[in-house]
Amino acid sequence: MQDLRTLAALCKDCGAAFAADVPLAQYTTFRIGGPCAAMVELPDTEAAQKIIGYLSQEGIPHRLIGKGSNLLVPDEGYNGVVLRLTGSLADAPRMEGEKLICGAGTPLKTLCLSALRASLTGLEFAYGIPGSVGGAVFMNAGAYDGEISGVVTAVTCLDETGTLRTLPKEALGFRYRYSIFMDRPWHILSAEFQLRAGDPEAIQSRMRELLHRRQEKQPLECPSAGSTFKRPKVGYASALIDECGLKGYRVGDAQVSTKHAGFVVNRGCATFADVMAVCRHVQNTVMAQKGIKLEMEPEILNA
Repeated sequence: MQDLRTLAALCKDCGAAFAADVPLAQYTTFRIGGPCAAMVELPDTEAAQKIIGYLSQEGIPHRLIGKGSNLLVPDEGYNGVVLRLTGSLADAPRMEGEKLICGAGTPLKTLCLSALRASLTGLEFAYGIPGSVGGAVFMNAGAYDGEISGVVTAVTCLDETGTLRTLPKEALGFRYRYSIFMDRPWHILSAEFQLRAGDPEAIQSRMRELLHRRQEKQPLECPSAGSTFKRPKVGYASALIDECGLKGYRVGDAQVSTKHAGFVVNRGCATFADVMAVCRHVQNTVMAQKGIKLEMEPEILNA
């Protein structure tokens, strides 16, 4: 990669934190992956515009990540700049009537708890999803019959020219585990959510119920990227994998969870190569036995 001294100087001028050769395993929930060429933490929209604009103009590979809860990083790392949101882009949400507005770097848990404190219902399904607001919008995260697309009303992003855009929900192309951001080099900076007044005790009870269900059924004790495969058109990925006798299938320290077959987990020191070997075996076996193609859900950080 080209000399990063200019980027480091620009970051200093913008009040953005800069570090070179940063190991990425600590920034993903899978705890897997090599280093990035540099990491930049963006504290506000102005810094984001300047730094992303520079990276785009110079053709320097870059990727904005959230909590890394749906991300796989190759063992060799990423020969580019990883961007993370901090400061005002990760603050607690602000209220406008029954709307909550926050930066894309805000943890989804923080958003859910803010809704609870404001006695606003609509986000209970998201409590316990270990990601950021931006990541949830990016992939239209969902669980327990709810999706982010059901509550988001607008998203502010930077497009490929460095122009700030605020897009209404109708322009985001939401469908199952998809938004237009997955096909465009745009960077989500903030989002707006329309909720409705509710009973705080009922909201809290539902959140606790869903969190208990997660803890009871999912292998939360092991690092993972959550559900490893998208729901196919026929059946459920976890059931198909289980029916193929793949629970416990292991390569190195990567394993199909014995608790929930829809999860590939890191049993300790798994590598990216281990995980991909397990996933390919699962995909090939399910295709051979069931005739169904399983598509991986986590994003892979490639240059």
